[in-house]
Parts: sequence; structure tokens; C-alpha cells
Amino acid sequence: MQALRFDEGRATVFERIRECVSGPAVETVPLDTAAGRILAEDVCADRDYPPFNRSARDGFAVIAADVQAVPATLDLIGETQAGEPSRFSLERGQTVEIMTGAPGPENADAVVMVEYSQRNGRRVQLNKPIASGRNLIMAGEEVRRGQRVLAPGRRISFASIAVLATVGRSEVPVFRRPEVAILSTGDEVLPVGATPASYQIRNSNAHSLAEQVRRRGGAPKILPVARDTLAETQRLIEVGLKSDLLLLSGGVSMGKHDVVEEVLLGLGTELFFTTVRIQPGKPLVFGYCRDTPVFGLPGNPLSTMVTFEVFASIAVDLMAGASDSPLPFMGVPLAAGFRHKPVLTRFIGARLEGSYTDTRVRIDRGGGSGDVAAFARADCLAVATEDRSEWQAGDLMQVMPL
Repeated sequence: MQALRFDEGRATVFERIRECVSGPAVETVPLDTAAGRILAEDVCADRDYPPFNRSARDGFAVIAADVQAVPATLDLIGETQAGEPSRFSLERGQTVEIMTGAPGPENADAVVMVEYSQRNGRRVQLNKPIASGRNLIMAGEEVRRGQRVLAPGRRISFASIAVLATVGRSEVPVFRRPEVAILSTGDEVLPVGATPASYQIRNSNAHSLAEQVRRRGGAPKILPVARDTLAETQRLIEVGLKSDLLLLSGGVSMGKHDVVEEVLLGLGTELFFTTVRIQPGKPLVFGYCRDTPVFGLPGNPLSTMVTFEVFASIAVDLMAGASDSPLPFMGVPLAAGFRHKPVLTRFIGARLEGSYTDTRVRIDRGGGSGDVAAFARADCLAVATEDRSEWQAGDLMQVMPL
């Protein structure tokens, strides 16, 4: 089977998941547990926002025409604080002292900031001209009653939580989290709490994958480690196929004891690809087995994490109800030059440094695809494309925040 380019692999996953996955079930959850979930229904405003003409500053509500020639001296007829109704209606030559968030008096169309005023008893001198509409947000200016404020298919962020709370949604309709089975393979892999011999390793892949699944809105289910036998691997794969999605880690290379692909084919799996032109993560299996999407991810920790982020995450996103699954690439100048052989698209752990006006990305080459300590220091992945071999310091390189 021909190795796919990075973009071809992503397109294949997106198309196959989109065409085979029906809309997940909808459930209702409390507002305070909705963050990170995928919204399932339109959310509309329950009233105009703001529901009254709201002051955006501490100052004096005015009819703007009274404050075109300054200084302008107006009669002070009262005060309105946030949390109380306005009791006033302005006539020409009058003003009301007003606090941020308070409703403006009838006929007012602007607020002069308190910094530009001088008060003398019941008279106020205003020293800066004001345009109509300045510092006074009119009723319904932000959103009208019945207008959609959030659309289904979007992940609920902290800003979404603010909108939901504002329109009174104490319960939120969201799509059900897909259950994602995680199966690590290999005779050398032990539980995290075990004491490994020199030739053994702890099962970091299952736990890093579980967190990546949670971040995408899935519900991870870690299975026991599968030993490198056909019977044991098949037994546990069949358990994993009962979930909505199965992620396997390890056993997909060309080694004598790498049996995952053999078992999947024996179970009737339709494979869409088995190799992609990326590093880390070139051996990567994706297919459907008994109507369940399956990814066979490489066993090296960095390969496992990277291939999930750029490929398997698409499946979790779409199965969780998201309408899309983009990667958040951005161009950042390199802190130092970089070269690679332009055969594969490489994802390299990197760190952003500098200030917000002069951000640079510094690549940390680390010690290979098993160097989780180096990878943990990274806050982004730098992307070296397969069509370019060299970048100079200051050249823009695409990076993907982690």
C-alpha cells in the first residue's frame, strides 16, 4: 500500500470518518461541566443584550448635542448606579451622573467620562465634546432576542460558558462523548506502578493517549496491555472493537513480533492506509473493523503522541460532534537555522520564546522518538515540510501549539 503524504492522510481520515459516522446522541449536562464538550443545538438570546441602554463608563449621561462646544455646563438632576433602574428623563441642558453598567436615562445618547468633568454642587462642567452613541451601549446593540449566539458543532470554551450563563442556560445540550478504547501492545510494556527490569518500560503511551482523548472530547478506556502473540492481541482487539473507536499503540512496524496488522486483517479490517510520509510516526494504520474505526499508532512515545494529534484526533473530534477538526498552524520566525532531508514532513518538539512583539520558535531536536523528557519541554510542534530542506534564522516556520 502506497505511503501517503501528510495532507493526503488527514484528508483520508476526515472523509472516511465523515461518511461512516452518524451524528452522536445528545445529552444534557450542567453548565459547570459543559466546558470542552461539543454543543448539540442552537443557543439563542432570551432577550435583547444589553436589555437597556447601558453605560460603558463612569461619568455623566448627556444629550450629545449639549456637549459640542466646550466647556459645557449642565444641570445635574440625579444619579444612577448599576443594579437599579433609571428614574430620569433628560431635557436639553441636563445630565445624570451614571456608573459603569447602569441604565442610561431616557433621551440620553452618550456618556462623558468623569475624567473630563468638574462638579460644582448641582452644576457640572464638561470639558470634552462627545459624539452621539459614545460610551453608551444601546439596548439590543450586541444581540437581539431570539438571535443565535452559539451554533452546534463548536467546542464549548470558557467564552462559550459566559454566553450560556448570560442567556440563562443552566443546562446545556451536548453530544455524547465517544468511548475510545486504548490498547498498548508489547511484551516489554508494564503497568505504570510496576518496577521494570532494564529491558522493560512502563506504559506511558496509554496514559498520554487517554489525556489527548479527553482534550478532544472523548471518554478514554484503557485496556490491559496485549502481549506479542496473535491470540492475546486478537482477544484484546475484539474487546476494544466494542467501543466507538479503537487506538492501538505499538506492533505496527515490520518486526517479527509486530502482529497488529496481521490480526486486524484476519478480523476482516478494511485498511485505508498503513504508512504516511511523516516523522515521527511513519508506520501508521487506519481502517474500519466491524464498523469501528481503528488506528494502529507506532509504539515510540513521541510517534504515538504526534500521530494522535495530527490524525486520530480527527476521528475523536468528529465522533464527539465537532463540525470540523482543523490544526492550529501559525507561522513563527525561527530563532536559529534548521535543515532536514526533504523526504518526510517532520514534526519536531519546539519552544516559543521572546516577547509578544518578537516571538521566535526554537527547535529542540531531543534524543529521538523515545525522548519524552525532551518532548515534555516543548510547547509546540515545528513542521518541516517535505518540499523544503533548509530554513535560515528569521524565516517563518509553521508551528502547531500543543
